[in-house]
Amino acid sequence: MTGRGVDQILPHPGDPRLYEPSVHNARDYLRLAEAAHGPTRHPVAYDYIWGDALQELERATPDVRIINLETSITTRGDPWPGKAVHYRMNPQNIACLTAAGIDCCALANNHVLDWGYDGLAETLATLDQAGIKHAGAGANAEEAELPAISNVMGKGRVLVFSFGSATSGIPLEWATGHDRPGVNLLEDLSGQTCHRLTSKVREAKGADDIVVASLHWGGNWGYEIPDAQVRFAHCLIEEGVDLVHGHSSHHVKALEVYRGHPILYGCGDFLTDYEGIRGHEAFRSDLAMMYFVRLASFPHALVDLRLVPMQIRHFRLRRASAADVQWIHRILNHECARFGTEVSLNPDHSLSVHLPCAHGENDPRHVPQT
Repeated sequence: MTGRGVDQILPHPGDPRLYEPSVHNARDYLRLAEAAHGPTRHPVAYDYIWGDALQELERATPDVRIINLETSITTRGDPWPGKAVHYRMNPQNIACLTAAGIDCCALANNHVLDWGYDGLAETLATLDQAGIKHAGAGANAEEAELPAISNVMGKGRVLVFSFGSATSGIPLEWATGHDRPGVNLLEDLSGQTCHRLTSKVREAKGADDIVVASLHWGGNWGYEIPDAQVRFAHCLIEEGVDLVHGHSSHHVKALEVYRGHPILYGCGDFLTDYEGIRGHEAFRSDLAMMYFVRLASFPHALVDLRLVPMQIRHFRLRRASAADVQWIHRILNHECARFGTEVSLNPDHSLSVHLPCAHGENDPRHVPQT
């Protein structure tokens, strides 16, 4: 969420005017953070906001770096009427994404159209000019439904499909149509909807391709995962998706390894301007998580899933303290117990997900690694 307060500390802050019920200037979010944690010198370099995450990315060298980009990138448009919160980042600050080597942005969320269709058009154009792939929003339904495709040399392709659910607060009128811009909005989380989506996945997926379904669903707070989400995620995996990347919650939620494939039900926020905002402190939304997923070359079963906890301070990511890592370790194990998933704490204060015991050809221990 690189808009609003975060945008204001970057080299080219945009118009700070907001149309929220209580806050009318994006700089107020910076003031709240400073009141809580001390002054933040700005403007900052484009890589500043990523902080210690850059070292982790260099260490892990992921083939593809995927984010849910929950902001409009625009100086155009008008705030969407009747919506309480509107995020935007100045297009001149797009280098804050390229500084972390972001390959792909999922856009089917409840903020990408905050500044209307003109804002969406500039967002898409800005990402295209920066060479950042995107999925989940477009000038029409055909465009919004297309996957973002990353070619990984010597390994194959990664296809990212982006879907949004109205349960995350996406206005129904944002749904794209045959000749209408918008987001790739799901009708519901039914089996019928899953089958419709996965038929398109199978059309696009080659034998060596890895498919990621990036889903913006559910509310902002709470650890509960509705049965409908579980059924839908299972259906996606059963019908050809290799990784479910769920988001919308402002904090980390449970994860599952289902039939050898990872389901991240709620990855939590990673970069925000929420420092100093009161309420929901028990969920520790200041703690962010990096997910490093390693899948086998074929079949694409999970080989390794490593989590690196971070903390947001001064609109910047830093490694979480040992005490905070232990806290989030306990929370994850408690919430993952429903799915039979266990998370262990490593000496370097990262976390590892235990793979289910399996026997036979689908056991990820018996297939090549990528």
